[in-house]
Amino acid sequence: MFIDTAKIHISSGKGGNGCNSFLRDRHISHPRPNGGFGGNGGDVIIKADSHIHTLLDFQYKRHFRAEDGYHGSSNHKKGANGQDYVVKVPPGTVIKDAKNGFLLRDLDKADEEVVICKGGKGGRGNAPQKEALPGEPSEVRELLLELKAIADVGIIGFPNAGKSTFVSRVSKAKPRIAHFPFTTKAPVLGIVELSDERRFIVCEIPGLIEGAHLGRGLGLKFLRHAERTKVLIHLVDMAAIDGRAPIDDYKVLNKELTFHASGLSLKPQIIVANKMDLPIAEENLVKFKKVVKKKVYVVSGLTGEGINELLEAVWKKVNSR
Repeated sequence: MFIDTAKIHISSGKGGNGCNSFLRDRHISHPRPNGGFGGNGGDVIIKADSHIHTLLDFQYKRHFRAEDGYHGSSNHKKGANGQDYVVKVPPGTVIKDAKNGFLLRDLDKADEEVVICKGGKGGRGNAPQKEALPGEPSEVRELLLELKAIADVGIIGFPNAGKSTFVSRVSKAKPRIAHFPFTTKAPVLGIVELSDERRFIVCEIPGLIEGAHLGRGLGLKFLRHAERTKVLIHLVDMAAIDGRAPIDDYKVLNKELTFHASGLSLKPQIIVANKMDLPIAEENLVKFKKVVKKKVYVVSGLTGEGINELLEAVWKKVNSR
């Protein structure tokens, strides 16, 4: 199950209290303060781990707390610091404050980490001949985690354009395939292997229709996954199975990319005419090329026609970025 959003509650550790203690001995005329300092509370650290791929675990555990610092004791003994708590997330996770939506950190690389809640400082003991103090309180935060899948290539297109069939043809990913829209309800990642040393990751972006940037379909939820990609494969249903003109689909989807975020529409695009195994596709391709004066790759996700030439072109484009 691909879970790409989660809300979690985190808390750092409290600082340990400083000790209020005095050394009393018959050899000294006045008691001497000897209270030790409290230990610092543990931090909460969020770290990107390449072995984690979704936010599924946060559906079952949402509360995370670092260890409190230990109290100081007599004879100048400092309390031990509390243990940090490391929350592991997939690379590509965006961390936001759940209350105001402010972006706190974008962990887009493996092993990146951020201290998101600082532990409370340990309280002062009375050893410096000052009043002992309690430890500082913990820091508490509610966070919104959003995962933007990291892939080299994003596959975009209207529902029923053949994205799932294409992904299953070029990789070992096995998305659900059916003849009705919104079959795919989550991004699908697959690895394309041209040879032992030539491979790249593709991501099927589901749910894009006109008005996707306003929340229609599933687009607003999944458009963000296209932001991480280097190249977009724009898959166009040249057979017009759903009765829409291919050129209209092409124009509308590019508008949605523009509306969603500046820069998304500027990503390199490889235009692919799909379903060329169907008779009507040839006629529609002629009309399409009269309007779109760019290179159009002709393929059939069902039969595999033109796939090898397309993947070679994609590999070159990915490695030129």
